[in-house]
Amino acid sequence: MDMIPAQVATSAALLEARNLSFEAGGKRLIDGVSLTIREGSRTLIMGANGAGKSLILRLLHGLLPPSAGQVLWRGATPDHTARRAQSMVFQRPVMLRRSVLANLNFALSMHGIRGAQRATEAGRALDMAGLTDLARHPARVLSGGEQQRLALARALIGQPHLLFLDEPTSSLDPASTQMIESLIDAAHARGVTIVMVTHDMGQARRMGDEVIFLHAGQVAETGPIDQVLSHSRSEAARAWTEGRLYTNSTL
Repeated sequence: MDMIPAQVATSAALLEARNLSFEAGGKRLIDGVSLTIREGSRTLIMGANGAGKSLILRLLHGLLPPSAGQVLWRGATPDHTARRAQSMVFQRPVMLRRSVLANLNFALSMHGIRGAQRATEAGRALDMAGLTDLARHPARVLSGGEQQRLALARALIGQPHLLFLDEPTSSLDPASTQMIESLIDAAHARGVTIVMVTHDMGQARRMGDEVIFLHAGQVAETGPIDQVLSHSRSEAARAWTEGRLYTNSTL
């Protein structure tokens, strides 16, 4: 990979993909991707629609099995413990047909937290997400921004080491976006490694250390935010930042 920020480069590899590929319907959608996510980093995955960004997240998180290649967690094949150390927030929040509080309690029960500790942790999560007054409301009647804050609080409630985010603010207004970004920043300040898909270059500059830029299921370029967004080396990344179409599959 290209040069990455010094504070990130000095940290250990948390997650790696080695020659990762994925095929569906007779078509190779991810083609030989290798990348490293370093502990404590904020890595943004960017690229045009259809580049494979969401697929990469699902492959890294173990939601899809690769057709070839492997994903490693701290240098080994991920096991149950590794999976529990990761959380993911999707572009469209998935809400249980329960109250806001019950959604959080369910997540806590999955981590074996019960009794007084569960009540304490749920209360802390509600406060963190600004949802205390909505604790008894059905989660599915919340606004889009409120649902995404709940989804993020639920993902963080098990204190993951790594948080995957798939365009978590793509359909939100500026105020809701700012609240989500603040929650992500606070999680990172507590030591959570962040891997996030975004199309927003302004958000990328605010939220990232480095970028993995995808084109046609391959890594076109990697590097620090400013390098990739302002001084792209690859034609694919340069065309995207300039608002041009780039269809050449040869990187």
